[in-house]
Amino acid sequence: MSVAMSDFSKTRYTNIFTTPLITHTWEDGPELNALLRERILAHEAQNRGIAKSNHGGWHSETGQLEFCGDPGRRLVDHMHALADEATRHVLAEHHKEIPSIPWTLSAWVNVNRTGDFNSVHVHPGSTWSGTYYVDAGDPVDPDKGTQLHLLDPCQGRSTTFFSGGECSVPASIYIRPKPGLMVLFPSYVPHLVFPHKGNGARISIAFNLRKEPFP
Repeated sequence: MSVAMSDFSKTRYTNIFTTPLITHTWEDGPELNALLRERILAHEAQNRGIAKSNHGGWHSETGQLEFCGDPGRRLVDHMHALADEATRHVLAEHHKEIPSIPWTLSAWVNVNRTGDFNSVHVHPGSTWSGTYYVDAGDPVDPDKGTQLHLLDPCQGRSTTFFSGGECSVPASIYIRPKPGLMVLFPSYVPHLVFPHKGNGARISIAFNLRKEPFP
């Protein structure tokens, strides 16, 4: 007795509760990074920095990159622009009206040298979080660099839904730093930076944008 094959041609497949990830390389990166790097290293030489998620390395004070002068203000403008674009895209996917959103922004610099790393963490109290790469730090493995590791924010999905063996689906992604690259993701996404292996300083600028009123 033969069994008729089921017809799934009209079955609908979609993803729900997705997590947006935005990457953008700024065209003015080479010029901007040269200016930022000079100001960041000069500021590092005169300030001890603070300890947050960093183990080793240098973490600047949190603010709006005032110590970077005009280049810092240009980068802050880029942060706002990418957050606006990302928000437009997310709301448009849900057929939402796209209002003008005021943001509260905070930013800081991380300088990691050989062995320095940032442990896994999230950024509570914000909407978007991101990082911008000034210098990849001349990594020993240039094909990988010292990667940013983003983890699935849904622990149930990452530990029970096709999470092992040949049928496993990715529960994290890796992003290779490139000068001029800006990465943006929801602030609830856990992330970390592996110990740096390189001949130079890996310089990145992390930032948060909080929608007002929040949340």
